[in-house]
Parts: sequence; structure tokens; C-alpha cells
Amino acid sequence: MVGLLGVLALRLTQLQGISASRYAAQAEAQRLRVIQLPAARGAITDRTGHTLAQHVELRAVYANPSNIKNVPLTAARLAPLLGESVATLTKRMTTDPDAGVKFVYLARRLTPQVGDKVTRLGLAGIGITEERGRTYPGGSLAANVIGFMRSGEGDALVGGGGMELEYDQQLRGADGKRQLMANPEGIEIPSGRTSQTDPVPGSALRLTLDRDIQWSAQNAIAEAVQSSQADGGTVVVMDPRTGDILAMADAPTFDPNHITAKDTAALGNRATRDAYEPGSVNKVITMAAALDQGLITDQTPVTIPPSIVRGGVSIEDSEKHGVEHLTTAGVLARSSNIGTVEIADQVGRAGLERALRAFGLGARTGLHFPGEGSGLLPSSKDWSGSQAATISYGQGMSATALQMASVYATVANGGVRVTPRLVDAVTGPDGVVTTAAHPPGQRVISAQTASTLTAMLETVATNEGTAPLAQVPGYRVAGKTGTAYRPDPVHGGYQGYTSSFIGFAPADAPRVVVEVVLDNPKNGYYGGQVAAPVFQKVMSFALTTLGVPQPTTKPSPLVLDLDQ
Repeated sequence: MVGLLGVLALRLTQLQGISASRYAAQAEAQRLRVIQLPAARGAITDRTGHTLAQHVELRAVYANPSNIKNVPLTAARLAPLLGESVATLTKRMTTDPDAGVKFVYLARRLTPQVGDKVTRLGLAGIGITEERGRTYPGGSLAANVIGFMRSGEGDALVGGGGMELEYDQQLRGADGKRQLMANPEGIEIPSGRTSQTDPVPGSALRLTLDRDIQWSAQNAIAEAVQSSQADGGTVVVMDPRTGDILAMADAPTFDPNHITAKDTAALGNRATRDAYEPGSVNKVITMAAALDQGLITDQTPVTIPPSIVRGGVSIEDSEKHGVEHLTTAGVLARSSNIGTVEIADQVGRAGLERALRAFGLGARTGLHFPGEGSGLLPSSKDWSGSQAATISYGQGMSATALQMASVYATVANGGVRVTPRLVDAVTGPDGVVTTAAHPPGQRVISAQTASTLTAMLETVATNEGTAPLAQVPGYRVAGKTGTAYRPDPVHGGYQGYTSSFIGFAPADAPRVVVEVVLDNPKNGYYGGQVAAPVFQKVMSFALTTLGVPQPTTKPSPLVLDLDQ
């Protein structure tokens, strides 16, 4: 007996003395429950405060299998509320007792109303927890810009694309945490120790997008893609004075509320991601370089032969013709490749490259959009003889739609290039609004050159130019068509066309730039035929929405064809 009591005394000494703190910690850990308090993700709105993305409260239903007294009965009572079969729920709640599983999700992304109904059932071993949720009230509206959510570590939702990804840290906020004591049934002990750190909500983004103009652009490009049987298309709408992007629409697009496997190809943003050979819309840079150097005026005569050869390659215009005598304004209005190459010869390779880079080609725009591309502009010292000619009219190099929209915005802004802007302001969790900075503009060409170019571009949207379908009743329109051979990424070489139109209005006091790009249209492919009508729709709606008054001035007539 003395020996047995001695053993017990030693064991008690170990438990209550030497190991007391360790066992006390284990006991507390068994009672301690930590509940994550998810932070509300910041909203994303358009320039006028209309909600494009917002946080929603959701619930998840979970089970502690070891505490469920009757699995079949519990599954039968939960099935109607969770929208799952009794068999499925039974399988989830049935675990190996030796595995020690104490937590398993039964259903997620439920409304608070469903969570309340489950709570009222009072089922042993069944609990409710809060979850993050995100909803997009406009469905596919601006989805290519806003982005979408994906599952991150643990139960977190993180930005998966677009502004949701670029501003994920600011939007996410900081989760809170609640610690409490609970009995083995999972029920809180009223007298137990508790502590709580409240969540800090995320910041809210106010974009430069205009919801109504975005809607108009999406509808117009979707209809054009369908009617022209194109592979896809994009529209960019900008304010040339500030660089604010009023709309950036893709077709096809997707609904971030319900992303499926077939949406994978549409999850990016064509305007910033996809580089294409811009074709004749690039001629405005060649003209700008020659005008700014004083090599030409808008009325300089240019002789256009039926074809020319550069680097062993024969270059022709889109339509065969004999010898023509045009002015430089006529070269732009009629979109003559030959005339543009002849003017580029005067500028020289190095001068043309300087102009292209000054307008922002070959580099990202500074928008800081995820996955933005810079296009491809080789150094002029590496240009072949034919490439030096084709680059002058937009083949043999590539650019994104946003880059080309910025080129025309520079002309519309009197020759000053401003960085495109998509975020207007950020509102912190404390309610303090921080307006996004307007980077200083950079002069690219003189104001006189920009004015002359504008007058030349006005002739394009006339019956004498290539895009009479771009005319907007009551307004003066300046712009340019583009019809470029489309590189075939699969087989190499070229297959199909990229059709575009970029312009601004009113030409005498520009307020809006609109660019339309159609990828591989098959029912018509000339930019003036398939892209100009989309421009006309979007521009008309944008001018009306913004309340831009009609001009009282008329354009000065320019001589285009010296043979007439």
C-alpha cells in the first residue's frame, strides 16, 4: 500500500506540478474556438456612384460529425433547406470515428435567410458561419474591366482578374477574429473567456467608367461581332483631355456572377491584352511626323503610281488604280498605302521610330491593368526594307487597342499625350476619399500639327473619304479607318483581317475618342464598312449622355484630288 501510494504521489506531482501548465493549455485548446470575422470587401462603382461590384453576406453550414446523434434524421431535415440530397449529406456527415474529424462543410454560399432557418432547427453537431460574398448587379456589364473573384487560401475569396485583382489588397480589408470557450457540443460557455478583434472593411473604388456609355458600347460591339461574324471585338471610349476611360467593352464577354468553363477565353480584357497590327489607323503618326518636321503641309502634292517596290516587295493600295495626283490630305482621306510610304521616306526610319514611340507605341500605357501588353515595335535599325515601308501604314508592328486610342486622344488633345486613367478615387474604411492623381501630360507634336491633322482626319468621315458611315448628325467627326492583314498565330503568315475605326468629336473641340476593333470579321472586312457604323452608334450615345453641345463652326474645305 505504501508503494502504491508512493506511485500515485509521484504521478500527481507530475500532473499537478511539472506538467500542469501543458495539460491546462491542452484543456483550454479543447474548449477554445476561434471564429473568423470576414471583412466586407470594398465596393466598385462607376464615375457617378452606380454600383458595379459589392460585398454580400453569405452563410456556410458545417457539421461536427462526432456530435451528431442521428445522421439520417439530421440529413433529412437539412436536405430541403440546403438543396442537397439526403444521401449526399449523409455521406458528408459520416466519417471514421478514429479520424477525429470535427469540421466538415455541408453547404456554402448560402443566403443569411437559409442560415437562420438552419439555426432554428437546433440540430446537434450542426453550425453556421459567415462567409465572404461578391455580387455584380450589372451581370456582364464591364466584366472585362471589373474582373472576377476566385478561391484563395482557406476560405478566402481573392481577385481573379481586372480591377478586383489589381486592387485586391485595398478592396479586401482585414478580417477580424473572435475567440470563445465552448463545450464539447460546440455551444458557447456563457462564463467563458472571450475576446474579439473587429474586421476592418476594404476600401471602395470609384472608376472613371460611365455605366450608360459602357452599356451602349457593349451592346454595339456585341451586335457588330454577330452581324460581321467576327471572332471578337472591342470598343474603347476616352476623354482626350484627362485620359479618363469612359468605357472599355469586349465581345464576347462573361457574367462574373456565374463563370463557366466556356467563359475561359473571355476572362481577359482585349483592349489592354491583345496586340494587333493596326493597319491604316497608324498612318496618322506618319503624317504627324512629316507635318511636325515641316516636310509637308496638308496640301502638298503627292504622285501615287499604281504600285511601288520597297525591299523587294511590291506595295499597292487597297483598290487598283492608275497614276493619281493627290494632296497629303487626300492620301489620308483615301487611305493610300503608296502615298503614306512616299511621305515616310521623307521622314526616315529613325524619325518614324521616334514618332511612334513618342505617341506611346512599344510600351505599356501606364494604366496599370493586369496583363497589359506593350505591343511590338522593333528598333528601326533592325527594320528590313519592306518593313520600313509597311510600318508607316501599320503592318509589320503591333499595338493594343488602348495604345491606339491614346494616339488619337493625343491628336484630339492638341498634341499632348496624357496617361489613360481608370481609377477616379479610392474611399478608405474611415470614409476619407483620395482622388487619383492626374499625371502631367507630355507634348508629342505641336498644337498646329494637331490642328492640321484634325482637319485632315475630318475628310475621312465624308463622302470623299473611306468612312462616310462614321458621320454623327449635327457633329463634326475626325477619324481614320483601318483594314489590316491579320497574323495567323497557328499556321503563321496572314489569314483574315483586323478592321477598325478610331475617331473623335466634336472635331473643333474634342470631348470623346471612340475606337472600334473587330477581329477577323467574315461578313465584310473594310474598317469603313463594319467598324465605322459601330463608332457612329457609340459616339452618338456618348455625346448625348455627356450633354456635349453641337458645334456652330464648319470645317474648312481641303483639296484632296488634284486630278479633279
